[in-house]
Amino acid sequence: MKKFIRIGVDLAKNYFQVHALESENGGTVTRKLKRSKMHEFFAQIEPCLIGMEACGSAHYWARELKAMGHEVLLMPPTYTKPYVKRGKNDAAQDARTAGLATDDERQRASRSSFGIRHCRRQGIGRVDELLELAESDTTLPNAAKAGVKVLAQALEGLGKTIDDLEDEIASADAQNEMLRLLDKVPALGSSSPR
Repeated sequence: MKKFIRIGVDLAKNYFQVHALESENGGTVTRKLKRSKMHEFFAQIEPCLIGMEACGSAHYWARELKAMGHEVLLMPPTYTKPYVKRGKNDAAQDARTAGLATDDERQRASRSSFGIRHCRRQGIGRVDELLELAESDTTLPNAAKAGVKVLAQALEGLGKTIDDLEDEIASADAQNEMLRLLDKVPALGSSSPR
């Protein structure tokens, strides 16, 4: 059986591009496979890490490859962009990118920061849930767990700062005669139904 340390696959309609690394400093094998030859190719190699850009058929192929013993990493297209050279957009480049994007824990942790940034949009009320998920996930790199903790602390600090500002605004409102009068007007003041 042929042995590779990592393989990047660019999935397409009829032909798939495969970029396989024999070792960190060794050679690479690049192949264009028909969809019908995908099972045959991967059945003839030792189980390894396979990276694919998430797309319509990626989940199907991930299940098929996992059933053969391979480890599969699906990545959102935006996570593979940092690896693209000179803005190229061809199948071989996409396969090479998927293979590079799977390489080490440090880089996976770095990419997780994109996910952390996205989670922030969900609101401060979900921070405890995020922390709990990060702590219980045994596959999450320590760098990613540390990033989640930093994010939680930043959000807590931001929440306190917002509370302090709201207190200052309320205090200023209480001392301003015009604002106190406006506060009594229905649909404008704090006493109006919301």
